[in-house]
Formats: sequence, C-alpha cells, structure tokens
Amino acid sequence: MEIELVLANNESGNIIKNLYPLYLYDLSEIYGNIPNEYGIYEDEPIKTLEEQYHVQDIWFQKPELLFPFIIFADKKPAGFALVSTGEYSPKEIDYYLYEFFLLRPYRGKDIGEISAKQVFDKFQGKWQLHTNPTSSNKKAQSFWNKTINNYTSGNFESVCGPTFDGEKLIFRFSN
Repeated sequence: MEIELVLANNESGNIIKNLYPLYLYDLSEIYGNIPNEYGIYEDEPIKTLEEQYHVQDIWFQKPELLFPFIIFADKKPAGFALVSTGEYSPKEIDYYLYEFFLLRPYRGKDIGEISAKQVFDKFQGKWQLHTNPTSSNKKAQSFWNKTINNYTSGNFESVCGPTFDGEKLIFRFSN
C-alpha cells in the first residue's frame, strides 16, 4: 500500500474538515463526550456540520506556524495529522503533533506508524505529543509508545503530567 503525506491547502483542506467529525466521534469513546443539543461533537453551540467545518479554518490561515497534513493510502484519504509550531506549540518545544487521526479501516496495518514517521521527518527539532492517559485509551498509548520507540531507537521521554488540555500522557523526543 502506498502511503503519502500531503500538506493540505485551502483547496484540499476540505478533506481534513470532512474527516474531523469522525475524529471527534472516535474520541467520544475515550473521553465519554456526547454531542451538543444539535447532535454535533462540539462544546460550543454549533448547530450544523457546515458550521463545524469552519472550526478548522485557522489551520489554513497560518502556513508558517500550522501544518495540516492529509494521510493518503493508495490515493484515498486515510486520515490527517495537524502539526503546530511557535505560539501554537508548548514552550521549549519546536513541533507539536496537535492531532493525529486514522480512519478505522486503515488501522492495524502499519499505516499509522509509517505516516507518523513521515510527519516527524518533515521537521527537525524537539517534538511533543500527548494522549489520554486512562485505561480507555490503551490502544493509542501503545501505538505512540511503539511508534516513537521505533522512530527514536528508544531515545524519548514519556511522562504523565499537566498540559493545556488537562492531565495527559506526554511524549517528547528530538530528531
């Protein structure tokens, strides 16, 4: 299977925007989130998927700081990876993997690990990502531990701690 990572732009960004509700739905299994009163997985009173679509607009407005990648598998959208830097990443970190999502049909086939490594290879520096530390998220924890371990030959840090998004399992490494 051919795995390709493509930096999205205003023309192709709709793919990430289309996949984003599926990502939020997947996260609801881990965090226990329920849709708002309009059936949308957002805290804000967003009424339609069209409104939610524009929540992601910022990713296409700051090309020097925000990098929205589409993951393709055999030329079909398989997921996305959102990378931030500068004011959109934690202090003392060069690059932050803000979101990473792979559609269910593509999981368990090494596509996630291959595409994550492609993301990391795009930028050299100090990286950080975090994930939910609870037992409901064992698959993602295992995935990131394995993927980062393989990528760094074991040269990474993994700790539970506070983040801008609450208590998380934090991974840090340099490449």
